[in-house]
Amino acid sequence: MEVLKIATAGSVDDGKSTLIGRLLYDTKSLTTDKLEAIEKKSKQLGYDYLDFSLATDGLVAEREQGITIDVAHIYFSTANKSYIIADTPGHVEYTRNMVTGASTSQAAIILIDARKGVIEQTNRHFFINNLLRIKTVIVAINKMDLVAFSEERYNTIKSDFETLMGKRDYQDQKISFVPVSALKGDNVVNKSEKMPWYTGKTLLENLESIAVQDIYNVGAPRFPVQYVIRPKTEDFHDFRGYAGKVYGGELSVGDEVVVLPSQTKSKIKAIYFHDENVETASRRSSVLITLEDDVNISRGDMIVKANDLPTIDKQFTAIISWMDDQKLTASSRYIVQHGVNKVLAKVACIHNKINPDYSGTEDTVDALGMNDIATVSFKLNKPIFYDAFKNHRTNGSFILIDSQSNNTVGAGFIQ
Repeated sequence: MEVLKIATAGSVDDGKSTLIGRLLYDTKSLTTDKLEAIEKKSKQLGYDYLDFSLATDGLVAEREQGITIDVAHIYFSTANKSYIIADTPGHVEYTRNMVTGASTSQAAIILIDARKGVIEQTNRHFFINNLLRIKTVIVAINKMDLVAFSEERYNTIKSDFETLMGKRDYQDQKISFVPVSALKGDNVVNKSEKMPWYTGKTLLENLESIAVQDIYNVGAPRFPVQYVIRPKTEDFHDFRGYAGKVYGGELSVGDEVVVLPSQTKSKIKAIYFHDENVETASRRSSVLITLEDDVNISRGDMIVKANDLPTIDKQFTAIISWMDDQKLTASSRYIVQHGVNKVLAKVACIHNKINPDYSGTEDTVDALGMNDIATVSFKLNKPIFYDAFKNHRTNGSFILIDSQSNNTVGAGFIQ
């Protein structure tokens, strides 16, 4: 069954957790025990409705403050698809958590409170989705019940968001709009009878219509070697295969390839998918490849097409989302983990800090604090082979690791 990873984004009290709880409830994905717990807790709190946000807000601090802090992953399925929802925090102080939750998602739901409309935090959420090149974005205009299910209010918010869309640099995003009331269940799973003027798809229908083959950005094929397989049995005495996952494009038997970093040329001899011998390895398939020539390859090497090499260099510039309470400064040293490869890196220059509400940049910055997003240049102790993130999400991203604490302190997107 197809699996779709979705990130939610919205300001505090826009109703993200309630929306997810409603999705779970209306798709009958809540267990009896969980539903009884929600009913009991809702009564204790004096509500005359079921508080579906209780289905997701797991931390004690979250329950006390009524906000999402950490990234919660929620799983549910329909007859057609399985879903993993990353419920990311909406508050500006937890921007790093939103980047973390959205970085592995293939689609996003941006919530807007129909009473407040497009606000500064909406700009921030759209900026991050644009930065992370998330291809499908559904804008759920929530709490329509509190604006009397007004078509005029919906159209005003939709128009304001379309103005915001003019500031994006990722034009391939597919954006749709749905007026919903998560609390009442309108247009979440079932069509609303209170908004007959809306003839589009419900939120779930939008999710169900996303074709998995369209959610990934197409790029040059990259095959980072995860494991070298040498059975050393009588039947496979000289067998040498390279296991990994194909990202970006397709690889076929007979393709001329280059192995990085040695830059040794060869041709693909055979491709195995499970126990089948196939002619072509499709995008994001996990396969085993053999080459016509006996090439020295180890874990972390990359097989690419001969006419489509990535950049091979000891320096790069990237947009960084800083996640640590210790500041990033010029000349600081970290470990860059790019795929399975780790190299030592030195901060060469902090070019500017980016205001993720589309209000511009700050060009005189000497340090980055937690939740800052900035353009930073690095110098490495040895070359890596990378693509620009806008061309290749997998081969254009990395994380920064503090060598002292071993903590992940930042996420980067190569320019």
